Amino acid sequence: MKIGIPKETKPQENRVATTPSTVSELIRRGHQVFVQRSAGIGCGFSDEMFVEAGARLLGEAGSVFENADMIIKVKEPQPSEIGMLEPRHVLFTYLHLAADKKLAQSLVATGCTGIAYETVYVNGKLPMLEPMSEIAGRMSAIYGAAMLAKHHKGSGVLLSGVPGVPCGNVTVIGGGTAGFNAARIASGMGAQVTVLDINQERLNYIDNTLAGVRTYFSTPENLERILPQTDLLVGAVLLPGA
Repeated sequence: MKIGIPKETKPQENRVATTPSTVSELIRRGHQVFVQRSAGIGCGFSDEMFVEAGARLLGEAGSVFENADMIIKVKEPQPSEIGMLEPRHVLFTYLHLAADKKLAQSLVATGCTGIAYETVYVNGKLPMLEPMSEIAGRMSAIYGAAMLAKHHKGSGVLLSGVPGVPCGNVTVIGGGTAGFNAARIASGMGAQVTVLDINQERLNYIDNTLAGVRTYFSTPENLERILPQTDLLVGAVLLPGA
């Protein structure tokens, strides 16, 4: 198969869909790989590294789409890329179409075959969504702690507290991969952490794994009682495909 790796064009997106080592593996398995110049610069992979791995460098995104049968990306295609997709293409990337009706309709109109990372199930799990959820969960606690500062127009609460001053309260709604990682980092900062979920088995797991983290079954009553005392709220509910 001819596989194309275009440079990501979404603002603030610095990742690349495929590393040089993965390119080597794809080529070893008999595929051809086309990489747009400077596609990996934002995350530390030079053009030379892709060439050494066996990829063919192309200057423009249009050339990548023209030469490839499968397009592998990190984020959903941007408006400039939609017009490059054809019925012969397989698009493999994060899509999150439930949040973008216009994009969904545009993709349907291209006739391409779109496969969303976040909907790939293997043995009942979401192996391509899970690592992103781990990152998002951990970053939520770190970024949220920073945004509580007064110069960010926050409440001024220090999540860890200091001797003689109570710590902050972090509430996590959803105890899946993202929620678990948010609770883990917030608890490590010294905050008082509460996790709510509707899955009792998951609550048992969190209770046995994260010492000091409080767990509650997610009900309107518990939410109404806990939220007014919350300094940082993390929403981590997963609705598959939504």
